[in-house]
Amino acid sequence: MNDDLILSVIVGSRAYGLDTSGSDTDRRGVFVVPTEAFWRLDKPPTHRDGPLPEQFSWEVERFCSLALDANPTVLETLWSPLVEHVTPTGARLLGLRGAFVSQLAHRTFARYADAQFRRLDPVAPKWKQAMHMIRLLLSGVHLVEHGSPLVDVSERRERLLAVRQGLVSWEELQEWRAELMAAFERALPHSVLPVAPDRGAVEEFLIDVRRANL
Repeated sequence: MNDDLILSVIVGSRAYGLDTSGSDTDRRGVFVVPTEAFWRLDKPPTHRDGPLPEQFSWEVERFCSLALDANPTVLETLWSPLVEHVTPTGARLLGLRGAFVSQLAHRTFARYADAQFRRLDPVAPKWKQAMHMIRLLLSGVHLVEHGSPLVDVSERRERLLAVRQGLVSWEELQEWRAELMAAFERALPHSVLPVAPDRGAVEEFLIDVRRANL
């Protein structure tokens, strides 16, 4: 574990409740670069791979920027039920997660899911990609309705894995997508989410992190 890592969680199929015997263990994390590193002409990295297989981490400022923009992958990192490592700073970040969510999520989750759908070939779909399109819509609808993304989708495991295994028809997949998109649109006018995220609270957190790492 890197010394600068403040948060590390398991994401992917194991967090979704969709893992099988051959599933990898995907990890996402947040690290903090010493403040002095930003004073140089060559800026520190905003993200990195490793050191473990299937591990990817963001520098805290980049992570916060993506979360404020309602990036689905980043928001699901904040709500992963499988937390492997968390420091006091990481715990504060998790405690702040409500400040990141807003009605921007309606646009980003729908856009990501639509992009995945457009890449599917009706004749020979990539069924794993189709499953994640549906999972993303399920997560987005839950976020708009309840204020948090739906990470653990194990209640729908059987049907989602059937999609992944190509056991559903293209027509059934389109119908499920249409149902979820309609639910998405119906949920927005009554959403518990604020119109915009709380940038002030996030900025205060970042300033404190930079001060603590001088």
